[in-house]
Amino acid sequence: MNPVRAMLLAMAGSSTWKKLLTGWGVTHRVVARFVPGETLDEALVAVRELNAAGMSATLSPLGENVTTEDEASAVTDAYIEILERIASENLDCNISVKLTVMGLDLGEEIAAVNLCRVLEVAAKHGNFVRIDMESSAYVDRSLNVWRDTHARFPAVGIVIQSYMRRSGDDVERLVADGAALRIVKGAYAEAAEIAFADKREVDAEYLRILDRLAKPDAGANGVKVAVATHDPSMLEHGRQLIDEHALVGWEFQMLYGIGKALQRELVEAGYGVRVYVSYGPSWYPWFMRRLAERPANLGFFLRHLLP
Repeated sequence: MNPVRAMLLAMAGSSTWKKLLTGWGVTHRVVARFVPGETLDEALVAVRELNAAGMSATLSPLGENVTTEDEASAVTDAYIEILERIASENLDCNISVKLTVMGLDLGEEIAAVNLCRVLEVAAKHGNFVRIDMESSAYVDRSLNVWRDTHARFPAVGIVIQSYMRRSGDDVERLVADGAALRIVKGAYAEAAEIAFADKREVDAEYLRILDRLAKPDAGANGVKVAVATHDPSMLEHGRQLIDEHALVGWEFQMLYGIGKALQRELVEAGYGVRVYVSYGPSWYPWFMRRLAERPANLGFFLRHLLP
């Protein structure tokens, strides 16, 4: 693994670095580029602006793993509130959820019950919910919860990380199940036997997955694809596949505050663009993983951090 990436991922889990960096006012000013606020009201302002610019959004409140059922229930209530606000304001926006804040560490059944509460509200409003994929320790459990709930609620999607060596096999099963997939590269520190460490391998697997999903059987099974990247070469490959195969149900997804020019370019060219909007006070580990993903983000941070 790239040593800078490894360092940043280690810092993401360090309480010492968290205390240091979150205590600096300049850090908060830089983070504001990527996180529009700590409250739902602030995040909805960003969503309205994105909608006005011709882009869809997905909202994701930031949070840590919960340790009690009461905490998981409270997070579930918060997700439901987001869906209700989206519906009441008629916004072009769905939500992305993390199963670890809905009780996955307490058991798959608890997380599934809470997720179903959210999916019932989403179905009432004709909305969509995406399960974010977390570290390798949660992949099988997340897929199990997705399969359990997808049978009842078709409008629930899942994420595949191209740096995971298993992802090709997972994609084959998910195509057969008619999944709605977001394809990302991956942002967690993983052992070499579990995940590709070389960027070229990660990129090659990302392209292989996109090519697989562009085959006719995937579309026939109802698979919808979100190409989630800021990498210009990956974006271009996605554009070529969409144009060549006249793919329906594909869109590009990017993070709030990153690649704004690319987002505008894609919208102007007629492609669907959805922006992932994270918000909340628990931004530190998420932000450090974003720095690890893209050296350009780290450069931006350092330029504003150093005098």
